[in-house]
Amino acid sequence: MAKKSMIEREKKRQKLVEQYAAKRAALKEIANDETKPMEERFKARLDLAKLPRNSSPTRLHNRCQLTGRPHAYYRKLKISRIALRELGSNGQLPGVVKSSW
Repeated sequence: MAKKSMIEREKKRQKLVEQYAAKRAALKEIANDETKPMEERFKARLDLAKLPRNSSPTRLHNRCQLTGRPHAYYRKLKISRIALRELGSNGQLPGVVKSSW
C-alpha cells in the first residue's frame, strides 16, 4: 500500500488538472497561433507560466486504484500487477486463471 500522502497528492493534482484544463488549452491555442501578434502570444505564455505547476497534465502519475502503487501499472485495468494477481487468485476477475506448467 502506498503512503496516504502520496495518494492524496495525486488526487490533488488530478483535481487541479481538471480545474485548469480549459484555461490552459485556451492559452496554449493563443500562444501557438502564428497569425496573432508576437506581444499577444508572449503574454499568453507568461499567463500560462503563472498557472499552478501541478495543473499541468504531465505532472500526473498513474497509480493503482486499489493500492496506490505507482509501478507496474496496467493502463487498461487501472491496477498494478500485484493487485491483478491477488484478484485473479481470489477468482474475482472473470476469465483469469492461475497458470501452472
